[in-house]
Amino acid sequence: MKGKIWIFGGIAIVALIVAGLAFRRDTGLVITTSKVTRENLVSKVSANGNVQAVRKADLSANMMGEVTRLAVKEGDIVKEGQFLLEIDPSRTKASVDGLEAARLVAAADLESARSRLLQARSDYNRAETNKNAGILSEAEMETIKTALLTAESAAIAASNRVEQATAILAEARVTHSKTVILSPMDGIVTARRIEQGETAVIGVQNQPGTVLLTISDMSKVETEMEVDEAAIPEVKLGQKAQIRIDAYPNKTFNGYVTEVGGSPLLSRTGAQEAIKFKVKIQIEDPPDTIKPGLSAQADIFTGSNDDALAIPFQALVVRDIVLKEGEKFKPGDKRDEEGVYLVEGDKVKFVPVETGLTGDMSIEVTSGLKEGDVVASGPLRALRELKDGVKVKVDAKKAVKAAS
Repeated sequence: MKGKIWIFGGIAIVALIVAGLAFRRDTGLVITTSKVTRENLVSKVSANGNVQAVRKADLSANMMGEVTRLAVKEGDIVKEGQFLLEIDPSRTKASVDGLEAARLVAAADLESARSRLLQARSDYNRAETNKNAGILSEAEMETIKTALLTAESAAIAASNRVEQATAILAEARVTHSKTVILSPMDGIVTARRIEQGETAVIGVQNQPGTVLLTISDMSKVETEMEVDEAAIPEVKLGQKAQIRIDAYPNKTFNGYVTEVGGSPLLSRTGAQEAIKFKVKIQIEDPPDTIKPGLSAQADIFTGSNDDALAIPFQALVVRDIVLKEGEKFKPGDKRDEEGVYLVEGDKVKFVPVETGLTGDMSIEVTSGLKEGDVVASGPLRALRELKDGVKVKVDAKKAVKAAS
C-alpha cells in the first residue's frame, strides 16, 4: 500500500513540473526590463591606501655606536639643521686627534726638509762659483750637486706625506661629523625607532641599517593607493580624485593623481595575490591634524559624458560565440561577446554592443542600441536562460517599482 502511495506521489510531482513548464511556454519567461536612456555618466576607479607626506626623510645610521644624546620625540616640530641625536663620538674623536698629531709631525718634517733644501741650494751656488774660479774640482762639484738633488727629493716626499696626512685627517673628520645627526628639512618627527643608550647599526649588502628617525613635511600630504591591474590602464597623471580618510568620517578631500606606478607591487606575504599597482594622490588642503599612516579610500575620476547612452549593469550579458571560417582564429574556436537581450513584443533578441564609461549603476553603450530601446535587465536566473526568440513576459509589479 505504501509503495503505491509513493508511486502516485511521484506521478503527481512530475505532472506539476510538466504543467509548470507548459505554463511557462505559454505565458513566457518572466523578466524585468529597462529602457535605454541618456545619462550623465562619471567613470571612476576606487582604491584603498594610506596617508603619507609628499616629502619625508628616513634617517639611518652612517656609523655603528651607542646613541649618547637624543633631543627629540615623536610629534616634535623641527627646523632644517636642528640637532636631533648623537652617536658615541669618543672613538672617532680619538681617531681625529691622533691623525691631527700625525699631520703636525709630517708638517714639521716638511719644514726641516725645506730648510735642508735651502742649505743644499746655497751650497750648490757657492760651489758653482768656486768651480768657475778653478778653486773646486769636478768631483767635489758632483758631490754637492748630488746632495742638492737628494734634498729636493726629500722635500717632495715630505710634502706628499703632509698631503696624505691631511687627506686622511679630513676623512676622519667627516666620519666624526656623522656622529651628529641634524634635521635635513623643516617638518615633524613622525617616527622615532631608537632610544638613548641603544646601539645604532649601519646597513650592509641586502640588509638595511637602523632607521633612527623619520622627519615628514606634513604641509604637503598624499595618499598611496593600491589599484587593481584591471583598472590601472584608466588611471592617468593629473586626474581628479575624492579621498575619504577613516579618521575624518564626515569629510571628503579633493586631490589629483601625481604618480602612477609602472611595476606591480610585491606581495608582502609571498602568497599568490591579486596584482596591484601603486598610485599616489596629493590631497588639497589637508587638515592640520592629519598624520601619516591613516587609512584612506579614494575615487579617481577617469572620465565623464554628460549625454551618454546607458543601460543598467545587470542588463549586460556575455555569451560564447563560435567563430566562422575566415575569422581571426580557427573555425570552431570560441570567444566572448558582450551584448543585451532586446525586447521586441513578447520575444527577445540578442544584440551585440560596445561599451564605454562605467558609472555607479550604469554602463555606457557606444554602439548596438538607440535611445528608447527596451532590454531585459533581470532577474539574473532569467537572463541566464534567455536565448534568441524566447518568449517572455514582463513582471508588471517590478516594472512599476523600478519606474517609481
